[in-house]
Amino acid sequence: MLKCILLMLSEYYYDIVVDRLDEICDKVNEHQVHVALKRMDQYERNETLVITDEPETAEALLKEGWYVVILYHEKNREKAFPAVRYGVEDLFLLEYRSFEEAFKRLAGLPWNILETDRLKVRESTVEDVDDFYRIYSEPSITYYMENLYQKREEEEAYMKAYIDQIYGFYGYGLWTVQLKDTGEVIGRAGLSVREGYDLPELGFVIDAAHQNKGYAFEVCAAILIYAKEELAFDKVQALVNEKNTASLGLLDRLGFEFQDNVIVSDGDYKLFTRNL
Repeated sequence: MLKCILLMLSEYYYDIVVDRLDEICDKVNEHQVHVALKRMDQYERNETLVITDEPETAEALLKEGWYVVILYHEKNREKAFPAVRYGVEDLFLLEYRSFEEAFKRLAGLPWNILETDRLKVRESTVEDVDDFYRIYSEPSITYYMENLYQKREEEEAYMKAYIDQIYGFYGYGLWTVQLKDTGEVIGRAGLSVREGYDLPELGFVIDAAHQNKGYAFEVCAAILIYAKEELAFDKVQALVNEKNTASLGLLDRLGFEFQDNVIVSDGDYKLFTRNL
């Protein structure tokens, strides 16, 4: 959990920040996050996000296992930085969510995506694999979608790569759906990129034991709002097997419009789109 933002800055940018530090503190203090300047505070490495504009500082902290973000400005743009995954350009424009999401990505923690009245949607984790095998063990789930890997270690390896390469690159993907009250994992839903298509694609699966309760519509409707408001998409698509009457009905309720019959590797599908 993020508890401290440590600013390890050059003299040039320190002088800029020190007079405006309250602007950063005001955005994070309400979340019980402390801001420290140039000093290692009482917080541990796994609770701290370090922001620095100095290559030497970044390199040394990375070797020690700190979570480091580079601050770029006019005085350091020509410098070579070590393998830091994230960079920012203006500290004073960042909201708390930006600090939290950078910290979580570096710490390998899932982002919280959205909540509805009954559901929570977050990024998937390797620990979710057990729940996915439980959900996909029901034969009806894989009538119209690809199954998981037969070997657990292969599915875990796939999930690790998905977290790093899909979430890390696109900032979205197929997410885990939980009941808000109990935390039980009841499915997956989200947006993905299909090879050969330009639009992000809505996908979803709900555990057979929790179907016919309106969860699929609830989570998909919320994801469409998220796609517009947070990801700035103006249109999405969905591909549904022509025999999957339940999903066809759901897309109709969600306002999707039929575009064409298409063939993909595992069968015949109907292509739908929806303007956001």
